[in-house]
Amino acid sequence: MVCLSPAKINLILHVLRKREDGYHDIASLMQKISLCDEMAFSLIGNGIVVRCPDSGLPENEDNIVYKAVRALFSRVSYRSGVEITIKKRIPIAAGLGGGSSNAATILVALNELIECGLTTDELIALGSKIGADVPFFINPAATCWAFGIGDRLQTVDDIPPMWFVLVNPGFEVSTKKVYESLKMGLTKEVIKYNIPRLRKVPQVVDALSNDLENVTVRLHPVLGDIKDSLVTYGALGSLMSGSGPTVFGVFADESDAREAEETLKRENVGFVFAARSL
Repeated sequence: MVCLSPAKINLILHVLRKREDGYHDIASLMQKISLCDEMAFSLIGNGIVVRCPDSGLPENEDNIVYKAVRALFSRVSYRSGVEITIKKRIPIAAGLGGGSSNAATILVALNELIECGLTTDELIALGSKIGADVPFFINPAATCWAFGIGDRLQTVDDIPPMWFVLVNPGFEVSTKKVYESLKMGLTKEVIKYNIPRLRKVPQVVDALSNDLENVTVRLHPVLGDIKDSLVTYGALGSLMSGSGPTVFGVFADESDAREAEETLKRENVGFVFAARSL
């Protein structure tokens, strides 16, 4: 069985407060995009085998996919095994949720394949213990608002289709380090966030916001230069996704996105690719 595992971008990411448990409450508009990893898996007699050729990722219990499978098998008392091969196309530690997407994809696929019978809500509860973005990728909707630590989701149905050009400069960023560098005091107060209505591309562009961007750009100023380049080559707006370092530009149509993609590739700014919203 082969499944595609999509990346995501954060069109909006507000960090609302630091919680007593050390996590942060967020309000984030998350969008799945057409950049995908490919996951092939088959059932075997016993054990969990994870292969990630040419990626540098661990292939043992340190891999998030391994953790997801182990959690699912434990939840439903499954006694056989599975072998998984992941062909990575989503850059690693890039703010695009690749690992979380892989974990969510295998949870959903195995739930169906071995007939676990878990509901989407039950899978989301399981996934939330594995990674903050896993619930979003388990949810079948392509666009969601994520609240809490990312485990409370609200589907968005009326956001317009868009094209994006993403630039990954080729280095990794630690999400933990970025959040630790965010100047935010501990508070028990729950902050309410009013959701904007985003039905047209210009409205989305005007709303682009990421509270983590200044922190990561301060650590890696080249990201600011990449954002400027995207706008120079036709992006209606640009933003860093997640904790970075991937930066994306928003385009209303494919032709403009493809033209900017080719121009940026010639400038050797990093891994450049165009993708559409799913």
